[in-house]
Amino acid sequence: MRHFGHIPPTAREGLFHQEPCEFTADSPARIMSAALGATLYSPATRPRLADDVIKQHRSGVVSMVLCLEDSIDDSEVEAGEDNLVRQFADLDTRGEELPLLFIRVREPEQIPDLVARIGPAAALLSGFVLPKFTAERGTPFLEAITDTEERSGHRLFAMPVLESPELLHLETRTETLTGIAGVVDKYRERVLALRLGVTDFCSAYGLRRSPDMTAYDVRIVAGIIEDVVNVLGRADGTGFTVTGPVWEYFRTQERMFKPQLRRSPFQEGRAEELRTALIEHDLDGLLREIELDRANGLQGKTCIHPSHVLPVHALSVVSHEEFSDAQDILRPERGGGGVLRSAYTNKMNEVKPHRAWAERTLQRAEVFGVAREDVGFVELLTAGLAE
Repeated sequence: MRHFGHIPPTAREGLFHQEPCEFTADSPARIMSAALGATLYSPATRPRLADDVIKQHRSGVVSMVLCLEDSIDDSEVEAGEDNLVRQFADLDTRGEELPLLFIRVREPEQIPDLVARIGPAAALLSGFVLPKFTAERGTPFLEAITDTEERSGHRLFAMPVLESPELLHLETRTETLTGIAGVVDKYRERVLALRLGVTDFCSAYGLRRSPDMTAYDVRIVAGIIEDVVNVLGRADGTGFTVTGPVWEYFRTQERMFKPQLRRSPFQEGRAEELRTALIEHDLDGLLREIELDRANGLQGKTCIHPSHVLPVHALSVVSHEEFSDAQDILRPERGGGGVLRSAYTNKMNEVKPHRAWAERTLQRAEVFGVAREDVGFVELLTAGLAE
C-alpha cells in the first residue's frame, strides 16, 4: 500500500515531485510508525466491518483500529469479540489489499484469546491498542503481546494510549510519565507509536472543546501534550512517535465537492473557493489542529470519521520548499555545521540545530511524498476526493 495509492498513477505524477513509498504490514517499524497517518477508529460491533475496512482502504485509509473499548457499551464486548472473529475470517477470504489493522482491547487476557480464536486470519493483524496505559497497567498488556507473538510466530505491535488520570493530575504526572518511559523503553521494539487520549483528559474536568478550539486552546490539555512530548517524543533516538489527538466534529464534505470536481481542481480561483468551503464546513479547526500537532512534535492523528482522513494526509505531504531545505541541511559536506541561505532565499538554515528537523522531514517525505512546487493542500485534497 501507499499514501494516495487510491489516486491513479497519472494523477499522482502531476501532484508529486517525489511519490510516497510503498509499504506493507511487514515493513520496518520505522516506516510503519511514520506512515500511520490518519488512524481511523471503528467499533468492533459493526455488522459489515469487513466491507467497511475494504471500502475505507480504497478511499485512502492506511491504518484502522477496531475498537472493543470506549466506542462500545460494556454489555457489547462479547458480541464485539465474536464479530471480530467472523470479520477477520471474511477478510481472509477476500484477497483484498488491506490497511494496517489493530484491535483496541480492554484487558490483557483478550490478546492471546482473540489471536487464538481468529486463527490463521490473525496474519492480517498488525497489533493492539492498549487503553489507559501506565507502567503498572501497561506491563501485563505488553507481556501478553510478547507471549502471543512468540506462540503465533506473527509479528505484533503495541500502541499504548496515554489517557489515564494519573498522567493528567499534576501531583502524579512526573512519576507516571517516568514509569511509562521506563516500560516502553524496555519494550521499544514492540511499541509502534504512543497515542494521546485527549477526550479522556477533558472528561476528567468536565470539559469539551468547541469546533472553534483546538486541543492546544485548552490549557490543561496543552500542558499534558507538552510534557508527553518532552519526555517521550525526543528526537535524540530515545523518543517514540506520538500521534495527534482525535477531532470530534465532522460533516460529510464529499457531497459538497463531488459536483464541483467535474472542473479541474487546478483551475484559476479554485483553491480559494475550496478553502472557503472547507472553513464553512467546520474543518477550519481540524486543519489548524493538524498544523499545531506537527509544530508540537506529534505525527499522524486519531480519527473517528472518514472525512478527517484526507485532510490529515494532505497536510502530511512535505512541501517542495521543506524538502529542499531538509536536503540542503543534510548534505554530507554540511556535516561540520554552519549557516546557509535556503534555496528559496527566504530563510537561513542552521545545519546543526535543524538537523533533527531535516531528518524527520525526509522520513515524512518518504512515506507521504513531496509535492510539486505549484501543488498545495487544496490540490492534494481535491485529487483524493475525486476518486
